[in-house]
Amino acid sequence: MEILLVDDDQVDRDLVKRTLKKSSLEVNIVEAVTVDEGLSHFRENVFDLILLDYRMPRRDGIEMIVELRNEPKDESTAIVMMSASENEELALECIKAGAQDFLVKSEISEPRLRRAILHATTRFELEKQLYLTYQKVKQLAETDTLTGLPNRYLFDESLKQAITSNRRSSHKLALILFDLDNFKYVNDTFGHDVGDLLLQRTVSRVQSCLRGNELFARLGGDEFAITLSNLTSIETASQVAKRIIDVLVAPIQIGTTDIHVTVSMGIAIHPDNGNSSEELFKHADIAMYRAKKQGKNQMSFFEYEMQQQFMSRVVIEQELREAIHTNQLELFYQPVITLDTGDVKGFEALIRWNNNGITRSPDDFIPIAEESGLINALGLRIIEDALSTVSQWNQKYGKEFTIAINISSKQLRDEVLVEKLRDGLEKYGLKPELVELEITETALLHDTETVSATINQLHNLGCKLALDDFGTGYSSISHLREFPISIVKIDKSLMPLSEQDAKHIALVRGLTSMVSILNLSIVAEGIEHPHHAELCKELKISRVQGYYYSKPLPKSDIEQRYVITQ
Repeated sequence: MEILLVDDDQVDRDLVKRTLKKSSLEVNIVEAVTVDEGLSHFRENVFDLILLDYRMPRRDGIEMIVELRNEPKDESTAIVMMSASENEELALECIKAGAQDFLVKSEISEPRLRRAILHATTRFELEKQLYLTYQKVKQLAETDTLTGLPNRYLFDESLKQAITSNRRSSHKLALILFDLDNFKYVNDTFGHDVGDLLLQRTVSRVQSCLRGNELFARLGGDEFAITLSNLTSIETASQVAKRIIDVLVAPIQIGTTDIHVTVSMGIAIHPDNGNSSEELFKHADIAMYRAKKQGKNQMSFFEYEMQQQFMSRVVIEQELREAIHTNQLELFYQPVITLDTGDVKGFEALIRWNNNGITRSPDDFIPIAEESGLINALGLRIIEDALSTVSQWNQKYGKEFTIAINISSKQLRDEVLVEKLRDGLEKYGLKPELVELEITETALLHDTETVSATINQLHNLGCKLALDDFGTGYSSISHLREFPISIVKIDKSLMPLSEQDAKHIALVRGLTSMVSILNLSIVAEGIEHPHHAELCKELKISRVQGYYYSKPLPKSDIEQRYVITQ
């Protein structure tokens, strides 16, 4: 038997060791004179029993018991507490803290010590078995046996806690309820065994759509629930719901049978749609009923305005997908002016979408393109058109115009971006140094290995990297230091509202001074008034763009007004 003896008194330790040697027990004793030394031995070795003195220097025995019971080790150990005190309240306190027995040192004898050890180890084994049984019963009480998901009871309790926590924050919480459309037909046609397999495989697919920090539960039958916490926008809930609907498009094969599964989903938001779990459940259930009534295989928000917002995004995504496929989107170009000469240095390519007479702002469809994954296809189309256009102008008119192209943060994770850009440069014979790739500070906040590698590969192609929207992000200086940025574009929102706008003027001065010290090129955006141009001249900003010079124009207009005449 491996025993850890923790006692600061040498005489008492010798007494215990002599007594143990007289017993019939085969023991190996490791000694410690402080709580910290005892804990160190415990973490490095496996013990069957700890004999622990109550009164120790600096930290007493009960403190050691508390730490021992919170240790992550799988091997648990029985504890016998020893003390010179005969106080019964102290003995009870030690037992309550987690010791299995209590010995008064003056009563230590071979029979008494041997009996205490045997009683403590036996009692501890019984406690451990009881705890394991409790854990199994708790798991059975809280887990759905068919799918392994939390059951209705655990979900209800967890949702109440999540709502309580959410009340203390400014975030939103979403409750998504969904069930399988026509599940009764599957059970009636193929039998309950097939129905059970269908539920299990549906759960597996749904789990692939989740990040892992959501609470996903089976409420009973074919009804499920998901809680999404700490949301800054309800769009996250619609994205998760859409992923689930999409992942179930492919049929589920059970044996030789392909079964098509669709789901109807209802979403309620805390605190918008209710302040209690009961209210959220009721409203999510109403929304799910509405989804079924509208034709199934879809989702519905409880609140009408939220639903309208979601449906609007769905329509835009569908139309955008078609627009990319049929090449309906058009690039406009805004001249970038060399300030000291007034000549056009190059252009920024800006996407425009006129859909059946309705002009959609990029602010409306670019976020949807990013969320839906369409941004990669759209971005490659923009790169292709922009490179082709500026190459034609340069070759036709003997120019060396630059072209600035905006790159989304999602594109920086696209494995084919660098390859496609390289191919485009070779295809159109365009010098890489004439291509400026504009990256926002927000994109650099998601600094993953993939993003960093892509940025360095773009730089290695010879293209110039521009930090867009400078001054509006979170850590501009660190970005200028850590990434191969050669151009900084001062955001238009920083331009002074008037010649008396001292605050914005000082801000632009400060940013310009800092960037100049770093020896980087500066482009000022949003030049809309003469006083903007004068400020930029005073600060020796090399290039500018904005409505004061020209708004973005179609390719043909730019060629006539700015390319041919230069």
